[in-house]
Amino acid sequence: MNRIKVEKLLINFKTLEKFKYFKEYGNQELSMLEDLESNMVENDSDSPFYGIYFGDNLVARMSLYTVKAKYDQYFEPPQDYLTLWKLEVLPDYQGKGYGKALVDFAKSYNLPIKTNPRINSHGFWEKMDFQKAHYDMERDLGENPLIWLPEGVEEQENK
Repeated sequence: MNRIKVEKLLINFKTLEKFKYFKEYGNQELSMLEDLESNMVENDSDSPFYGIYFGDNLVARMSLYTVKAKYDQYFEPPQDYLTLWKLEVLPDYQGKGYGKALVDFAKSYNLPIKTNPRINSHGFWEKMDFQKAHYDMERDLGENPLIWLPEGVEEQENK
């Protein structure tokens, strides 16, 4: 199998056009589109999106944000961590390792990771060694976050 290459996606009209093929196309992309149209965003602006191309087609993508340690309510010791969302692989490309490649890329930063999985995706996240965070009503606001803990990191105990 070809080596799967994860790349930071440029914020431009071409990338946004490709985003339209993904189910989770929403407010984030629309606001980027508005920014592009008013020329506030350039190719080199810092994009939170990473993706995998198969030929010219963007077939998988995710959004990755760093959350600063002072806001960490999940991990012990408190530290910077990554929030991973909008992980999506187009249907024809599922089961080929693209989702795993994106998650492995996120793990390569060796920071704890938090994600809010889509419905019916828990099996995938379990295979990626994510676990359910102990639910905290105030913190989680109806979400059911999953977390990945690098070595030496534990989940914070509910206070």
